[in-house]
Amino acid sequence: METVITSYCSIKNNSVSVNGKTFFEGQKSNDLAAFMSSLYKQIELNYPKFFKMDKLCKLGTLAAELVIRDKPDFNAFPKNEIALVISNNASSLESDRTHASAIADKQNYFPSPSVFVYTLPNIVIGEIAIKHKITGENAFFVSDKFDAELMYSYCDLLLKNANVSTVLGGWVNVDEQSAEAFVYCVKNLNFKQENEAFLKLHSSENLQHLFSL
Repeated sequence: METVITSYCSIKNNSVSVNGKTFFEGQKSNDLAAFMSSLYKQIELNYPKFFKMDKLCKLGTLAAELVIRDKPDFNAFPKNEIALVISNNASSLESDRTHASAIADKQNYFPSPSVFVYTLPNIVIGEIAIKHKITGENAFFVSDKFDAELMYSYCDLLLKNANVSTVLGGWVNVDEQSAEAFVYCVKNLNFKQENEAFLKLHSSENLQHLFSL
């Protein structure tokens, strides 16, 4: 059984592409928060919970949204058959720093529950799952760099051995003003639709190639 990449979204350097085509260009002078706010408005997300998220979750939510919107049949699959597999390098470092600074001064000790909740990197998976009501398998990996072989092997295993028909996988990384997202959808070839505009064989080589574009 072959598995295929059916769509992907890449966000880096204030630029967004979907399936290799430029979708949105932010102002080069914008900081990360301003860029993500501009993208939120551009795609008319209309999801108030977005504004409570940390930067990692905002970036993952935006990238996943664009991949899912590119797949009109996405909602046709049972949500318990959709898996989420995300990786990054910086874990939840942005929120970790904010939380650490709030508890560093014993005379001004003021930890915020709204920050503390984001001091785990897999919360980005939770936010995507909540928004799209996904209840299938999930995993989060932290590695030095995007590990195409690991991502391919793990997602392929899920698709071939678990009750999984679709995987949203990728890399979502935020460290201060450095941010990068590469989120893609993988399906069994059995689920190919006649109107699929983008299909690429699911392999570590193709994942690495698309990530590097």
